[in-house]
Amino acid sequence: MAEVVKMPKMSDTMTEGVLAKWHKKVGDKIKSGDLLAEVETDKATMDLESYQDGTILYIGAEEGKAVAIDAVIAVIGKEGEDYKTALGAGGSAPQTETKTEQPKAEEKPAATPAPAAKVDLSSIPATVIRMPLLSDTMTEGTIEKWNFKVGDKVKADDSIADVATDKATMEVVGYEEGTLLYIGVKEGEAAPINGIIAIVGKEGTDITPLLQDTGAAPEAKTETTEAAEPAKAETPAAATTADDSRVKASPLARKIAKDKGINLTEVKGSAEGGRIVKKDVEAFTPAAKAETSAEKPSLKEAQEAIATSATAKEGMAKAQGTIVLPQYIGEEKYSEKPVTQMRKVIAKRLAESLFTAPHFFVTVSIDMDAAMVARTKMNEVSPVKISFNDLVVKACASALKQHPAINSSWLGDKIRTNEHVNIGIAVAVDEGLLVPVVRFADGKSLSRISAEVKDFAKKAKDKKLQPSDWEGSTFTISNLGMFGVDDFTAIINPPDSCILAVAGIQSVPVVKNGAVVPGNVMKVTLSADHRVVDGATAAAFLNTVKSFLEEPVRLLI
Repeated sequence: MAEVVKMPKMSDTMTEGVLAKWHKKVGDKIKSGDLLAEVETDKATMDLESYQDGTILYIGAEEGKAVAIDAVIAVIGKEGEDYKTALGAGGSAPQTETKTEQPKAEEKPAATPAPAAKVDLSSIPATVIRMPLLSDTMTEGTIEKWNFKVGDKVKADDSIADVATDKATMEVVGYEEGTLLYIGVKEGEAAPINGIIAIVGKEGTDITPLLQDTGAAPEAKTETTEAAEPAKAETPAAATTADDSRVKASPLARKIAKDKGINLTEVKGSAEGGRIVKKDVEAFTPAAKAETSAEKPSLKEAQEAIATSATAKEGMAKAQGTIVLPQYIGEEKYSEKPVTQMRKVIAKRLAESLFTAPHFFVTVSIDMDAAMVARTKMNEVSPVKISFNDLVVKACASALKQHPAINSSWLGDKIRTNEHVNIGIAVAVDEGLLVPVVRFADGKSLSRISAEVKDFAKKAKDKKLQPSDWEGSTFTISNLGMFGVDDFTAIINPPDSCILAVAGIQSVPVVKNGAVVPGNVMKVTLSADHRVVDGATAAAFLNTVKSFLEEPVRLLI
């Protein structure tokens, strides 16, 4: 009997996985343990193995596509077997049921006469004005001021209202001529994108059908109007270039153009729908007209022309004794790539952490002179090289046993205080950030901690970390000391209540025994969840960490 293969949950935070690569195709024979595909989770790219013998009858997810947890991605069975029954049992049955119910739903509307009585909106001499999309991030606009009231006559280029968006306050032009028949939003109120804000048309028109319509008919009418407008604009242009009354432009732009004697038919608009605004008129020069009619030169040709001109100008400048700076023309370009599953989850979880947990930050400076001497002596006998990060991990692990409130988690209706110490170490990889966990770090030697951290770092780079490697941290350390940073703050890694940001060791003058001497100082900053940890508790914890690192022999007791 055919069996379905579902997207497994490969980490505690995984909600979907991306099929990075299929290693088998429909019709291939497979055995239990064979590699089916590579799945990109929020943590790493992992192998998906088959647990059945048989033939691949169906593949339900394309490479590069995201699939939710427990969704069917393949069916395995005997060659030639009907796999559709297995698909239905795996969650596809609702689609079949919906299709069988369709004919019943289609039989009933025949008795309803409503569609036949529908009003032809195109015959109504009025036009619906909707809230336009005035910025790429806009979802609604607030009417700050209406420039006309119901019953007023308006022209096609009149600014009927001022709308405040998420970016700025902008004008809304109706592009229709007639009487303002209806205002749908009061001043100070917001309207969603494409929501009806006004209706302009022939005086006395019944606009009830327009207000009751869902919006399909007005869109068709708007398209017809917009399609017809270029024809209207082109006809006068053929006869005379002086008539620019039908050109779409804001009142302010039209006034500036009139004052400067600029014909708006020669100006290219940068606003929505090619509408001309103030900046277009101010930036317009007669030379721009020639540029629009002729083919634009390539970037290389433009640079060569400027170089030639610059050489001539430089020679003239030397003769006149003036200074001419060389010109440079750059080219704007960019690249885009899809967001990986790991980056999606990093963005989601850290945003939730920062905007849910009330963070506060405490920083201390640690004298690392003694730690530097101790590390050198330790590495003379240690089987693995001990790093400063290993010393920080051990110091934090020992300090957490003395300050259990730091080693805790906020669970909404209760606070969990962990009696074990599992320290997460943030490791940067190409796709983002992984946090493998050194378990029971308080009971491990510095050599053991060093060996585990190095092993985790190698696995992370090779994409070999498993879910068990990154789950269960009670405290996190993020170390950017190797990059030479002076100090920084980190965002808490849920469900931990604290994270320690470790900066580089700086050679600075310090005061010892009343004298200024050279010293080596490292700054560490604790980010703490104020729902769990108070300022005094955070300060006490940092002072304990400081004492361990300034007297490393205490770590060995």
